[in-house]
This record gives sequence, C-alpha cells and structure tokens, in this order.
Amino acid sequence: MPVRIRLKKVGAKNRDAWRVVVSEVKMPRDGRFIEEIGFYDPLHKEEVITFKEDRLEYWISKGAQPSETVKSLVKRARKQAKKKAEEKK
Repeated sequence: MPVRIRLKKVGAKNRDAWRVVVSEVKMPRDGRFIEEIGFYDPLHKEEVITFKEDRLEYWISKGAQPSETVKSLVKRARKQAKKKAEEKK
C-alpha cells in the first residue's frame, strides 16, 4: 500500500493546528495513521514547525511521498533551524 506524509487537522474551531503524519493513501485526512512525526501551528506568535528528522528521513527512504505542503514546511523548518543556529554563534 502506498504511504504518504501529510497533514492531519487538530485543534478547536478557528484555532487550527496540524500534525504531520505518515498514513496510507486511502485513509481520510483526519483518519487512521501509521505514525506522527511532526507538528505545525501557524497561529502561534512565532510560527511553530517541529519534525522528528530521523523518522522523516526513515519514511522517505522507505518510499513515502511527502505532500507539497509538507515539502514546503520541511524546507521552512530547516531554514528556521539554520537561522537559530547562526544566531547562537
């Protein structure tokens, strides 16, 4: 069964947050998933994007395809992490 890395909606009405999950392609957006590997909160003062990098790389190596949104979130999260590392120096 093909596997996809995508977002799952959580949170209250008008206060959306998203979990990054690995799920089968046929499962609905908020349905059953295999593993949770990250979190995204766009409404926080500073946008919160967190990933379990090792699990993300594991699933990609096993053939899981990230959605377009997840691809852009990963890119932004890595950019933020790089920026924070430079500020600490």
